[in-house]
Amino acid sequence: MVTAMKKTIFKGSCTAIITPMNHDLSVNYDCFGTLIEEQIEKGTSAIVVCGTTGEASTLTDDEHIECIRYAAEKAKGRVPIIAGTGSNDYSYMLELSIAAEKAGADALLLMTPYYNKTSQRGLIAAFTGIADAVKIPIMLYNIPGRTCVNIELKTFTELAKHPNIVAVKEAGGDINYLAQIIDACGESLDVYSGDDAMTTSAMSLGAKGVVSVLGNISPTVMADICGLCINNDFIAAGKLQIKYLKLCLDLLKLDVNPVPVKEAMNIIGKNVGGCRMPLYKMDEAALSELKKSLKYVNLI
Repeated sequence: MVTAMKKTIFKGSCTAIITPMNHDLSVNYDCFGTLIEEQIEKGTSAIVVCGTTGEASTLTDDEHIECIRYAAEKAKGRVPIIAGTGSNDYSYMLELSIAAEKAGADALLLMTPYYNKTSQRGLIAAFTGIADAVKIPIMLYNIPGRTCVNIELKTFTELAKHPNIVAVKEAGGDINYLAQIIDACGESLDVYSGDDAMTTSAMSLGAKGVVSVLGNISPTVMADICGLCINNDFIAAGKLQIKYLKLCLDLLKLDVNPVPVKEAMNIIGKNVGGCRMPLYKMDEAALSELKKSLKYVNLI
């Protein structure tokens, strides 16, 4: 087991924030600022900017960096701003990571390369190269369902030796694998659930918190669930999580993230606009199911 202790980026609920759009699908920075303030006021412990939920894949380079800069300036150090800078092109990932650090990001979120994939040796080389090039901490992002690349345990233990690689957002959907990562890496790699529905289970096993989609809609709820877990009240946390379970699942299964969460935010009056194509608005049947879930938890 790797045992070197590192500084924790955050404990609790981190919202993977959406990128709000104007009617013409340009970035709505005024709305973005309002959402960031709401997150901080309602107890969110950190914010991921330009992640999958933030539609990073459809943002231009200038928009990507400006969203990071804007969020860092708005947060003013009150919560960490974690910038999504992963790519399947190492040179681009390196350039974007360096630019994000200069723009004021407190940490980076690096997903595994997608489409061209890579070997485990390639993962180690790429992530190590980025970690050597920046001074801010790095959170790895393991989401094989989207990238078709899984970070293996031996790769985690090797990467955890780097002083700048401090955490992982584990979104493989397997609670047993999450536990294995915690066991293998110890205090050298903080583990966060990448799935809202697994938050209580993950934190009961030692995860430090969650990187949340639901936090866009109900930041207080996610902060409360994590707070209860931190205080070892897993029964109360579990009851609260179960209340919101259908909504958590619907946000991921009714359509491709972040389409459902943006639809939900618009329904409850946050007016965040739509998604850029090829992401597209939900059909009526899915929208009806989403409204039922929102009604169940008294959001409409």
